[in-house]
Amino acid sequence: MRAFVTALTLLVGAAAAAPATAAAPAAAAATVAAVGPQPGTFTGKGFDTCTAPSQAAMDAWLTASPYRAVGVYISGASRTCAQPNLTATWVADQTRKGWRLIPIELGYQAPCGTRTPKMSADPATARGQGRTAADSAAAAATALGIGAGSTLYNDIEQYPSNASCRAAVLSFLSGWVERLHTRGYLAGMYSSGSSGITDVCNAYDDTRYLRLDQIWIAWWNGVADTDGGTYCADDRYADQQRLHQYAGDVTETWGGVTMKIDRNYLDVRAGTPPASWSVTVDNATSGGFSAGAAWGASAYSGQRHGADYRFATPVAASDVAWFRASLPATGAYEVSVWYPADPGYNDRTPYLVATTTGNRSVAVDQRTGGGRWVSLGVFTLAAGAGDKVGVSRWSAGTGYVVADAVRITRL
Repeated sequence: MRAFVTALTLLVGAAAAAPATAAAPAAAAATVAAVGPQPGTFTGKGFDTCTAPSQAAMDAWLTASPYRAVGVYISGASRTCAQPNLTATWVADQTRKGWRLIPIELGYQAPCGTRTPKMSADPATARGQGRTAADSAAAAATALGIGAGSTLYNDIEQYPSNASCRAAVLSFLSGWVERLHTRGYLAGMYSSGSSGITDVCNAYDDTRYLRLDQIWIAWWNGVADTDGGTYCADDRYADQQRLHQYAGDVTETWGGVTMKIDRNYLDVRAGTPPASWSVTVDNATSGGFSAGAAWGASAYSGQRHGADYRFATPVAASDVAWFRASLPATGAYEVSVWYPADPGYNDRTPYLVATTTGNRSVAVDQRTGGGRWVSLGVFTLAAGAGDKVGVSRWSAGTGYVVADAVRITRL
């Protein structure tokens, strides 16, 4: 994208001589805001460039060019261009005049790529970094007056995908989606068709990862549409959920103003992030846990959730310890578990998730990664009260299986 090149050249003349919009004072910034969510519902052409153009340039292109949407880099440690024009006043002025904005975070990059800073190769850590990136982007959007309901796009540049790198990127994006939804924003992602877009589209139905709201496909085939070619099947992100960067590093002149840009075509629709709802059930939650007599109680580990946790030896019988919860509606829920880790605990502890199509088993290594929430994935769970997540004693591993706490979050 345009963050890696010098992008703006104004031709001599009245437009070039016009001063850039001055930065708004902090007190004034709070009084201006974008018109509606960004980019909102829009079908048509857009462009992105490194530095947010001056008001004179934006006005000239609004009058003369075929573009009505503009990508702007609002946050991220990988931004390389200064943004002297990008203020809340600039944002409000563009949207008031009819421009749609495509807000971009350019920060963490794939661990197997060449760009920095790199996200962690550890999926759990990468997921946390995705949440941090979402907080940064949401704060920047809010400060610029780009309000809730807008889509924020995480720019992950091309990388040589492999299994471990793919897991890190998809976990990072899951954290991005999760946190943006809690902040009231929709979650998008920009990447090369051959790497990030392929990985995201191939994982469309993978319950280990949260699904994005929109994708932005970098595929310079010169065709102004939202086709993903072999990179993304037509039935994925099919409901006005795509942008296509179809040409890059091109120089265009409109209304006497020349800029170096990437060309984009958008077919996107405004939406509402899922309402936030979550429940945490500890083994000591009244009415929320049941287990047989073989399950002991311990407060040995300082990584425990609450006062204690339950444990049992493996046996060739299920003898499930169940966590019970009441869910508000049938739908997609992320299931996370908390356990203390210890070298003497089980390396293949079977967690059972009671989905609408039957129990799903997910094995977790309880020797590592304890003392924090570990996601089992996203599952379709039924509304109402019932046993939702269990820990089985029927393990192929060795060491105690542990049941401590679960968290169920509606997406």
